[in-house]
Amino acid sequence: VQLQASGGGLVQAGGSLRLSCAASGSAFSIKTMAWYRQGPGKQYDLVAFIDSGGSTDYRDSVKGRFSVSRDGAKNLMYLQMDSLKPEDTAIYYCRATTTDYLGEEHNYWGQGTLVTVSS
Repeated sequence: VQLQASGGGLVQAGGSLRLSCAASGSAFSIKTMAWYRQGPGKQYDLVAFIDSGGSTDYRDSVKGRFSVSRDGAKNLMYLQMDSLKPEDTAIYYCRATTTDYLGEEHNYWGQGTLVTVSS
């Protein structure tokens, strides 16, 4: 599975961006997908998660502002980010998880896209 993240950029506080993550290769085997981010000098944080059934979960700091979705037919995942804050500044990465015939999980990562929110 190969992942390509895009959509990052510079936006003022209060603005919006939509990130995309395109999956290729054995994308049919993807079970769950997620967005992570790493801010300056910070650790990787899980931002949003979506499973194959469309159930989602978010870190508390983005609830009500971010929305994750998937288009299975196009092997795409989106992250709609509204009411952006300077603390949302980070490199955003997408992750896909597959499960093989033994039940073992395998994680794949995209290259990251930079989101910068100015105050």
